[in-house]
Amino acid sequence: MAIWIPNLDSRTGPKYRRIIEAIVNDIASGALPLGTCLPPHRILAYQLGISPNTTNRAYAHCVAHGMLQGQVGRGTFVRMVQPDSAQSAVGDMERPAAGPIDFSRNLPFPGPGADHLSQTLAELGRSPDLPAYLDYQSAHSFGHHMDAGAAWLARTGVQADRDEIIITCGAQHGILASLMATTRPGDLLLTEALTYAPVSLMARHLGLNLATVAMDDKGICPEALDEVCCRRSPRVLYLMPTLQTPTTTTLNEKRRTEVAEVVLRHNLLLIEDDVYGPLRAASITPLTGLVPDRTIYISSTSKCLAPGLRTAFLRAPVSFAPALRNAVALSCWMPPPLMVEIACRWIKTGTAERLTQAQRFEANVRQTMARDILAGHTYASDPDGFHVWLSLPHHWSLTAFCDRAAREGVQLTRGETFSPDETCRPRAVRISLSHEPTRARVRTGLCILSRLLKASDRLTPLVI
Repeated sequence: MAIWIPNLDSRTGPKYRRIIEAIVNDIASGALPLGTCLPPHRILAYQLGISPNTTNRAYAHCVAHGMLQGQVGRGTFVRMVQPDSAQSAVGDMERPAAGPIDFSRNLPFPGPGADHLSQTLAELGRSPDLPAYLDYQSAHSFGHHMDAGAAWLARTGVQADRDEIIITCGAQHGILASLMATTRPGDLLLTEALTYAPVSLMARHLGLNLATVAMDDKGICPEALDEVCCRRSPRVLYLMPTLQTPTTTTLNEKRRTEVAEVVLRHNLLLIEDDVYGPLRAASITPLTGLVPDRTIYISSTSKCLAPGLRTAFLRAPVSFAPALRNAVALSCWMPPPLMVEIACRWIKTGTAERLTQAQRFEANVRQTMARDILAGHTYASDPDGFHVWLSLPHHWSLTAFCDRAAREGVQLTRGETFSPDETCRPRAVRISLSHEPTRARVRTGLCILSRLLKASDRLTPLVI
């Protein structure tokens, strides 16, 4: 087969985005069938007359979004079943009532937020401060935003003063700002062996080295963390200790104390991503409560209220707060004041608590459904969580199972998506239960997966 060279002339935007669009379109059209080996990014860069960093960025995006798969020593291959449209493959977040059942998006249940939004917008329309929400603001222009942020953080047991609070455009932006503020190119960032996929991409773009720490069924292993710290002198540890994605684990109090001891012993800076913390009914001590001077704590409204609010509240030691505010200003200047105002009004009026309870209730219902339908199969879950971490039986390969599920109308996220280490390829998939708008579609999708797990008429996996 001739080497694949995309035509970028008719496309607009940054060159790496043009390459992504070309990959998506050619997968959709069949020009890049499943299993096709793409040219090495350096060769493609030479053919297109562009920087290898550009082609590498495009390939990395496609790998992170499940379109391509990199195999050490072999190359980069198309692994995605042909999408219905180019737009859906790029990252369409819509929730259609028909078509493939999407278990790949770990977004909250749509919930009753729209009704509250209508009322809040009407109230804002009568506010004398309305023009200010359309203007540039400093970090402390609206003091009541900081007070609402403190109230939000207090729900998970984190006490914060105004000068310790930083507001960002969601948790992902909070992570990026934290890394920008606390690291320099060449620093070593540690993550769990399986972790939130965008962190790996952030590390690459910031020039950070990245290493993983072993996990067991209780979460990150303190002994492994200590060993890596002794051997490699890392700068920062990124950790999701509550309802971790993808494994669903929540560190118990003993494990948290042990991790905190390692952080102190090696003078690590900890980025504690607690985006799912407000969903958990049972309280547990945040790590920032154990090592407050070494922790940047991140909490967001995205998983509890509405992802479109793009509002997160960070609690940071005062010594780190100025650098974090500078990172926010550099990356987006400021979170949109109007969106922050909506979130803060909901926190003040109790709407945020009601919406969070609605998310938790729906999670409980859907997790019960999954427990009943997937009975007898090996998986991890939490009643308050949005997803299930399903281990595949030995008679299914990961590629064959995901491809077969896609052919039967169920979209999944492969376990290797969460592994920064290419040698770690868990034979598992993440099933996100909350993105689909109806329980009926969730039930249908789970029944399809249960049937496939037990199927005797398995397809022969494609060897690539």
